[in-house]
Amino acid sequence: MKRFVLIVLTVFLIVAPLAYADEGINETPPPPTVGTPAPIFTATPVPRPLPVSVIEQDGTTVELYFQTIAQGQVGLIHVNGENIAGGRARFINNIVDFYPVSDDGFYGVLSVSMEQTPRKYDLSVFAWYEDGTRVTVNTQVEIVLGAFIRQDITIAPDRLYLVDAEIERDELARLESIFSPVTPEHLWDANGFQLPILGSELTSPFGAFRNFNGALQTRHTGWDIRTVLGVPVMASAGGKVAFAGLMDIRGNIVIIDHGYGIFTVYCHLSQIHVTRGQTIVKDQIIGVTGDTGRTSGPHFHWEMAVNGNFVDTIQFSQSWIP
Repeated sequence: MKRFVLIVLTVFLIVAPLAYADEGINETPPPPTVGTPAPIFTATPVPRPLPVSVIEQDGTTVELYFQTIAQGQVGLIHVNGENIAGGRARFINNIVDFYPVSDDGFYGVLSVSMEQTPRKYDLSVFAWYEDGTRVTVNTQVEIVLGAFIRQDITIAPDRLYLVDAEIERDELARLESIFSPVTPEHLWDANGFQLPILGSELTSPFGAFRNFNGALQTRHTGWDIRTVLGVPVMASAGGKVAFAGLMDIRGNIVIIDHGYGIFTVYCHLSQIHVTRGQTIVKDQIIGVTGDTGRTSGPHFHWEMAVNGNFVDTIQFSQSWIP
């Protein structure tokens, strides 16, 4: 019998290091949830918003499509200028390569870790031009607290061996090695990213602080989707398969590289229908739902990494990402 204690928090005092985990909870029969949205995804592309702020310097325009960035979320930047040839940014000790959009300059996606300390951070945007001119635009970005909950979860005895900090660390290191290479190709289409199982209800939210069997503290690295066994799972966007196989905690998983440091991950599958290196199109069936890995029942877990950070798949997919 599972036990849930869900408390909406804005500030957490953490007294021990946290590992990241992606375990889901058997949602049949469905327990009550707190702060979980109803199904929100359609096939309609997100319309282009107005930038929140614009910086002009030396013939270079930098547009920020965010006011602040919450822990575990992303923010979009646009840089443009006459005869611009490229762009990138330096943010929280990371270099973010920008991708070109036809007749519209270059775009980059900033990502913030779930654990990033809330405060203002320096952002440097670099642009270079066909004539060799280089421009650096400096500003600051404020990181704010994410709205995360707490959950107490009990794993059944037959899978209790997976409630192990060393297994967590090993799997995270394996994932980090997959997320590290940056493919300099824009592999998703203009319609952006979508839910892998359309019309489904979201359950356990991204970023939740989780306590397993009173012994292991973790973070939930994605969103869970209510489902049953054998439901087809679609690719959220076009890309190439970076990994297809078995991991201890996530079970049978598929990882798709969408280019420019953006990866989506599909977990706990019963069957995998793609292979590593395969080119994938949006809506393509990549597997079917299951109960593999560290779970307490059939469900689907969907996660995303951007520039090496796990980020909120829902926030990303609701954003305009050209």
